[in-house]
Amino acid sequence: MISSVLVANRGEIACRVFRTCAGLGIRTVAVHSDADAAALHAREADTAVRLPGVAPADTYLRGDLIVRAALSAGADAVHPGYGFLSENAGFARAVQAAGLTWIGPPPQAIEAMASKTRAKRLMGLAPLDADRVTDADLPVLVKAAAGGGGRGMRIVRRAEELPAALEGARAEAASAFGDGEVFVEPYLAHGRHVEVQILADTHGTVWPLGTRDCSLQRRHQKVIEEAPAPALPAALTEELYALAVRAARSVSYVGAGTVEFLVADGRAHFLEMNTRLQVEHPVTEAVFGIDLVAEQIRIAEGHALDTVPPRASGHAVEARLYAEDPARDWTPQTGILYRLAVPAGVRLDTGYTDGDPISVHYDPMLAKVVAHAPTRAEAIRRLAGALERATVHGPVTNRDLLVRSLRHEEFTSARMDTGFYDRHLAGLTTPAHDPYAPLAAALADAHGRSRFGGWRNVSSQPQVKRYARDGEEHEVRYRHTRQGLTAEGVRVVHADARLVVLEIDGVRRRFEVSAYGDRIHVDGTALTALPRFPDPAARLAPGSLLAPMPGTVVRVAEGLAEGMAVEAGQPLIWLEAMKMQHRISAPAAGTLTALHARPGQQVEPGLLLAVVQES
Repeated sequence: MISSVLVANRGEIACRVFRTCAGLGIRTVAVHSDADAAALHAREADTAVRLPGVAPADTYLRGDLIVRAALSAGADAVHPGYGFLSENAGFARAVQAAGLTWIGPPPQAIEAMASKTRAKRLMGLAPLDADRVTDADLPVLVKAAAGGGGRGMRIVRRAEELPAALEGARAEAASAFGDGEVFVEPYLAHGRHVEVQILADTHGTVWPLGTRDCSLQRRHQKVIEEAPAPALPAALTEELYALAVRAARSVSYVGAGTVEFLVADGRAHFLEMNTRLQVEHPVTEAVFGIDLVAEQIRIAEGHALDTVPPRASGHAVEARLYAEDPARDWTPQTGILYRLAVPAGVRLDTGYTDGDPISVHYDPMLAKVVAHAPTRAEAIRRLAGALERATVHGPVTNRDLLVRSLRHEEFTSARMDTGFYDRHLAGLTTPAHDPYAPLAAALADAHGRSRFGGWRNVSSQPQVKRYARDGEEHEVRYRHTRQGLTAEGVRVVHADARLVVLEIDGVRRRFEVSAYGDRIHVDGTALTALPRFPDPAARLAPGSLLAPMPGTVVRVAEGLAEGMAVEAGQPLIWLEAMKMQHRISAPAAGTLTALHARPGQQVEPGLLLAVVQES
């Protein structure tokens, strides 16, 4: 029997495994980098072990240190979570060689399926030869052979783009997975990403636990997932089950895994098998009423599955909440997560608590929010409503995008595909700000000062406050009077530091206000308080390109130099952050008048990288 589990991971998945272990009476061990010393997963475990002397981004890739930590902490089993070393056969063997129980599939099964090229050949398929791709093969997708999560992937629509795509994908794959192998396959722009959860024991039983649809993706990384996959013909569903079971049996699979397909024109195209627990596993848990982590542990202890899998009930939808700005090329965001809370009635899986920093070193996913209901329409409505009412205070997130995506007619009618955001991103990210949010922020701020006699017996000029919102400035005016705070066009019913109530055209509205220094959140609107008299010297030249996040300059466009003409959208600089490369492009056609970025340079948010003077 397993008595103590070390989770070779961090964040949300580590906390999620710990939760199941605690319910089973199993002790837990966390490992952490120096950057994660105060992280939630390190605080929640019964024991935490620091992994020393390693760069934060690489800490959880050091299998030797993790095995040593398990032995020193007295763990007798290791759960890999997802990502990092979860699909590394060498790590699985090292765990077993140390006398520890590996809560995962056999190393040989990982080895057979962890490389997408080997997996395709095992299923009787063969990837394209990158050296022989012609215009007739286009478009194609360059993919990392190891790992996933959208890293090491590039769409190529023109033959001349292929060399750069291969180079960029190899670099990103090597950084994220320690393996720079990539391959090429046909790119199907309008397919649906459908997968089958499987669970297999050591006694020959394999369960196909339903389908999931994960078609809403950005940068080939899933954003919204659901179970079961809607609007699939029964015959196609049975075919997917059969293929998934065939893949599992072909490698004598044990434990939880996922077989992924692209469904287009009524046909299933095998993509890969993920030999681990998936990020989106909660939707399957909700529909089947099981705990997949508990099942993984039972299987690792040698228990047999029932010969008949549990029956599905209802529908579940999951949304991944990221600290990123979808309107600005999905740029990751860092900073303090001041507050994260969702209404009751949905599941929240997270690795953060209020006040935690969002690190530059790791994936920017803050949480997964999951709704389960008897029907798909009810589950979607419940999840969209919960996200809309959630409190998310801190850096920019994709919360509004998630709500709009869930309510988009193409999604609600189950007509979505993997090109959803290519078609609809602009409309889904159009700001829809509350025009009264700045006034509510000003009145809440004024409440404290009004207690010290802010009103005067003679008429005076109104008080003025200025706020920034999405790069635009907003000025609001209000007055202190004998009757309290007043503002033109509205009636101030109530105002204190946390709550403002306004009557607008006879309708009473409540605004909840939270302030964190000069950062103010009014319901779902984030504002930055500006000084009354701004420093004119602080303005940047038009066309200034600033680092959007902390990271490293990994590349500057070949031959780029000051004085050169550039085109609108032309890639100029590449930054690496959170194991992904982010492209900085010219905002308009013009002349490059300044170039400060250098390969290898460490940059902080707001650092001036270059200036393009518009022509």
